[in-house]
Amino acid sequence: MESQVVLNEKKKVQLKSSQAIQQFLAFASLIVLVLFFSLASPNFFKFDNIVGILLSTSVIGILALGATFIIITSGIDLSVGTVMTLCSVMAGIFISSMGLPIIVGVLGGILTGATAGMLAGLAIAKMRIPPFIATLAMMMIAKGLALVISGAAPIYFTSYPAFTKIAMGQMIPGIPNAIFIFFLMAIIGGILLNKTIIGRYTFAIGSNEEATRLSGVNVNKWKMIIYIIAGIFTGVAGIVMASRLNSAQPALGQGYELEAIAAVVIGGTSLSGGKGTILGTVIGALIMSVLTNGLRILSVPQEWQTVVVGAVILFAVYADVLRNKKSK
Repeated sequence: MESQVVLNEKKKVQLKSSQAIQQFLAFASLIVLVLFFSLASPNFFKFDNIVGILLSTSVIGILALGATFIIITSGIDLSVGTVMTLCSVMAGIFISSMGLPIIVGVLGGILTGATAGMLAGLAIAKMRIPPFIATLAMMMIAKGLALVISGAAPIYFTSYPAFTKIAMGQMIPGIPNAIFIFFLMAIIGGILLNKTIIGRYTFAIGSNEEATRLSGVNVNKWKMIIYIIAGIFTGVAGIVMASRLNSAQPALGQGYELEAIAAVVIGGTSLSGGKGTILGTVIGALIMSVLTNGLRILSVPQEWQTVVVGAVILFAVYADVLRNKKSK
């Protein structure tokens, strides 16, 4: 028994060491990218451009924070992009069409994300549908509902300047609020993952779901809670996106899920589950934004930007496969 305890402690130490190394490598990659693009273009390291990078990181970053919880459980969520759009549309309906107070519309948009997460979690936990299929179905449902509810037309918030200020207002001159919302959500995500029972069960389910179930944990309940939490993050991202654009665009959203998943994996979260950090995800999201922004500044054609981003995603997943082989 004592030898088993010692073995478990060694595994924990090795896991923490592996995560620290991965975070260091991700952060080093971020620094290298910043230095490269700064040397390649004098426009890259200007204050306005750095703020622009952080602003573009806010939406993808918040989506990635929610996806981190799901991927640590060895799940996946392909619906975050279109659910984000549905949350934006619902906020638009509540505020613009129904004339409800802005705070009610914001809460309604976030609740829409939580509801979508609950339904996906229900399909996965209770109906035993694989996460890939369940969230793929949710992606299509959310996309269709966003188009139907909005009448396939954008919903504008031009008459509601207070809504625009949610993301684009400036508590500190020159820095949009969306950046602070992103870092606030990262702090909340870090607390949930590292300091609460939700985080402990998230890691436990991802490490060994059957052992967690046999130990008396209601795995189905906690899976649903985790997907609801991820849905709340998606809802917040939807509000930030709508506020940034000053409109809810029902055709927007598809493709965001791939960037969010890429940010999570680049940050060191394992697709096989049981490993991951919020800090790593923040770094991964910044890497994605810096890469996209730097390529744009260097006037790299849009199609080649897509190729480069795809190659980075492929490399990140391959690195995850190699890490899993070494850990075994």
